[in-house]
Amino acid sequence: MYDLALYRKYRPANFDAVVGQDHIVKVLESSIKTNKVSHAYLFVGSRGVGKTSVARIFAREIGVSNNDLYEIDAASNRGIEDIRELRDGARVLPFDSKYKVYIIDEVHMLSKDAWGALLKTLEEPPRHVIFILATTEIHKVPETIVSRCQVFTFKKASDLASKNMLLDVAKKEGFDLDAGGAELIAILGDGSFRDALGTLQKVLNFSHPTPTLPLVRGGRREGSKEIKKEDVEKITGAPKTTLVNDFISAVASKDLEKGISTVRNASALSLDMKLYSKLIINKFRALIVLKYAPKLEKDLMGDIGEEDIAFLKDLVKNDKENILRSGTLSILLESYSDIDHAFISELPLELALIKTLTKE
Repeated sequence: MYDLALYRKYRPANFDAVVGQDHIVKVLESSIKTNKVSHAYLFVGSRGVGKTSVARIFAREIGVSNNDLYEIDAASNRGIEDIRELRDGARVLPFDSKYKVYIIDEVHMLSKDAWGALLKTLEEPPRHVIFILATTEIHKVPETIVSRCQVFTFKKASDLASKNMLLDVAKKEGFDLDAGGAELIAILGDGSFRDALGTLQKVLNFSHPTPTLPLVRGGRREGSKEIKKEDVEKITGAPKTTLVNDFISAVASKDLEKGISTVRNASALSLDMKLYSKLIINKFRALIVLKYAPKLEKDLMGDIGEEDIAFLKDLVKNDKENILRSGTLSILLESYSDIDHAFISELPLELALIKTLTKE
């Protein structure tokens, strides 16, 4: 077991280590170089994309010591008295830095009265104070607050960026995680580096880590334990490859009953239908690439195993009725979007099958 969470252990320590947020990093670095630092920033983005990590790095880059860096969780410090205490503290000069930096996480959780108190401070901030507000729900932040901040919107982690990060971390921890396993964990992370690393930690803990082995060529460790996609499926409870393949082969063979039966089998196993749908879409996308751009097969090898490539190529070869087309992929994308609003979670996938395989 790991004493230190992987997302803490591998939290970026400088701007160069920040992944997927170049559009923000470049602006912040430029503001530091030109000495045009604002008194208030608002970092917006989904969970686990690096908002607080970037805030800490920014504070360090402008020379703020730990003595002058304050982190506040607005979820548990949301009242007016908490903000009044912050305001009183902000008036005091820094201990040993040019600035005091206040990072307020989950700022949308502040009460109405607390917003009013914070607004007064943002309107007339002390010259030595910088506020960095972070939120996952900007629609809950008053416009009066937003208008007084420089707003930066963080992107969700792409599956590719998350996958590469996972492969690197697994290697450093003494494991050979295969590309398919990394891809699956990235999908499970749903755009969050932190969630992806949390899932990876679960997988590594279950796989008996060997992080003390000596490093050999390529950055891997001698005798590293291999972790395959099948291991990740078993440990995380993610849909098995066979359930995904059965759905796609049902489409290819125009077998509606088999397709609906496969979806219901997945539902009976209490699988997350949105995750199941996303895995189907990812593999169907690879199938479309193989059909219309076969020269890109080598580019797919890093994401999909040889067995799956062979499976998809066989489907393409036998697609005499041209059922495996981009229109089918569009229908699957529509069903994915509908899952959140369906009171029967498997229904959108069933309707996608009917729409694809019948004249309705």
